[in-house]
Amino acid sequence: MKHPLADLFDGAEQIQAEIDARPADSTDHPAQARRVIDTYHPRRLTLDVTEVIVETASTKTFRLRRPEGGDLPPFLAGQYVNVFADGTSRPFAISSGPARLDHYDLTVRRVPGGRVSNLLIDTLAVGDTLTTTGPMGTFHHNPLFHGDSVVFLAGGSGIAPAMSMVRDIIGHGLDRRFHLIYGSRVVEDVIFRDELTALAAADPRLRVDHVILEPSDGWEGPRGLLTSDTIAALAGPLDGRMVYVCGPQALYPYALRQLTGLGHPRHRIRFEANGAPADPAAQPHWPEDADPAEEVGVTVGGTSFRTPRNRPLLDALEDQGIRPEAACRSGECSLCRVRVLKGRVHSAEEARLRLSDERSGYVHSCVAYPVTDVELDL
Repeated sequence: MKHPLADLFDGAEQIQAEIDARPADSTDHPAQARRVIDTYHPRRLTLDVTEVIVETASTKTFRLRRPEGGDLPPFLAGQYVNVFADGTSRPFAISSGPARLDHYDLTVRRVPGGRVSNLLIDTLAVGDTLTTTGPMGTFHHNPLFHGDSVVFLAGGSGIAPAMSMVRDIIGHGLDRRFHLIYGSRVVEDVIFRDELTALAAADPRLRVDHVILEPSDGWEGPRGLLTSDTIAALAGPLDGRMVYVCGPQALYPYALRQLTGLGHPRHRIRFEANGAPADPAAQPHWPEDADPAEEVGVTVGGTSFRTPRNRPLLDALEDQGIRPEAACRSGECSLCRVRVLKGRVHSAEEARLRLSDERSGYVHSCVAYPVTDVELDL
């Protein structure tokens, strides 16, 4: 059959004849594409706990493998998987290196009041099964933009993505210099201390400095907070090096002040997304007349309920057994987007909203808070 545009192009008839002469293609291309996508970007993984490693009194590493064996999807050092448990989910950085894909290590630290972290530490054992997403996240090294010499400021369990980056350098033999400055409250809280010491002693590409807030007698290293003076004394002139920051939420604004105080440009600082704000009402654009503890109404389809203004919409929905797709729970990945049909919400500063989201009324429910009664469309 002659195409209506064939007369407009020289040689069109010859090309059409070649197409017509080809054998029929019986390949199921959609199924083939789906297999590739599921291999590299699975929506869910079912993983067995094959080892539990006690790192410190408050931290464990859970080694996860496929029940049937074989490699797991590849990932970039610094990425995370979202773990589903107790009717909700939480993201945990992969602390193992991407050179070995027979397992993922998730290093989990006890958090006061932590719903999932404490559940995993207290109950998860060898032989148990976890459901996770595939690897995701943007907190990883980009050799084109980040350069071959980086500094990483870690606090507490923020060491997990840093450890994956260290193991990536070793496992893949990367030509990259990595300076880890790791802040801990006491020496006993330091995760991976022995391994980090051994790796740094054996490899000139790595440097590790521990900064202890409350050192015991005999500690001869740096002490206190990760101040600008401490960073400058340990790292020297930053000279535009990329600086990664990962740790508890309080570290982020503090580290930003210290680094910019040293004259380091903001675009050379990368923060890992790390949860919803502890106090959304403290943000400058929170409505002054909105009592954060006061309850407002939320309607989704045929379900209506009340929730405090300062509870993220995602958490409030999960309380009612309504579970939108979610991953980062930090406003970054956008999987938990919901549309606000009526009412007004506060989108936290952490929300990475697109211009189209704002025009269409979409919010990231993990960092969105109902200011008035709202009606949502999932």
